[in-house]
Amino acid sequence: MSMPNAPDGLPLQLLRLVSPSLPVGSFSYSRGLESAVEAGWVKDEATAGAWILGTLEHSVAALDGAMFWRMMAALAAGDHDGFLGHDAWLAAARESLELQREDRRMAEALATLLADLDALPEPRLAAVTTYAGAFALAARHGQVAPAAALKGLMWAVADAQVAAALRLARLGQTAGQRILIAASAVIERSAARAMTLDDDEIGNVSVALAMASAWHETQYSRLFRS
Repeated sequence: MSMPNAPDGLPLQLLRLVSPSLPVGSFSYSRGLESAVEAGWVKDEATAGAWILGTLEHSVAALDGAMFWRMMAALAAGDHDGFLGHDAWLAAARESLELQREDRRMAEALATLLADLDALPEPRLAAVTTYAGAFALAARHGQVAPAAALKGLMWAVADAQVAAALRLARLGQTAGQRILIAASAVIERSAARAMTLDDDEIGNVSVALAMASAWHETQYSRLFRS
């Protein structure tokens, strides 16, 4: 079933997809942030903001965002083979085993929900392997405009990262809100760039993120799964 937009054009389905109540288990993952805290790279509001917004702009937007944009276009064209190809390419680009597992588990959870809601264009798309891909399927079913959906995906990542930082770096709620307020401008410009990247420009070189996520696999004491 599809939910209509609100009178002012706000896509209500997008609010559902970016809500922390969406049952995909995002609260279980820190995307390497836990190791960044352990290493002392993230220790206060300033360093948390730099980590979260930096990875959002230079990693999520340049890789997930650009591939999400292509997956939305493939779905709009009914090109399901192309969609799955983009999804597989993105899955192969993960920096560590933990990040790959996180992506796959969240994708599986959202794909299962979509299947239960009869929201998949065809059954084989339930095999989607990235969260960006599953989010694209959900946004397409909810008739969310691709540009709004892209910003929503990036907001969901930022929101989950701030929630993790509140637990790990002992930030106050006000500090978390300041980071999210700053995220708005970052998302606007990052989404705009993700929409215009050529194929040979897609990718990221997030050395610190790769190291943190790899270290987390053997970190002795952990709150998060990645």
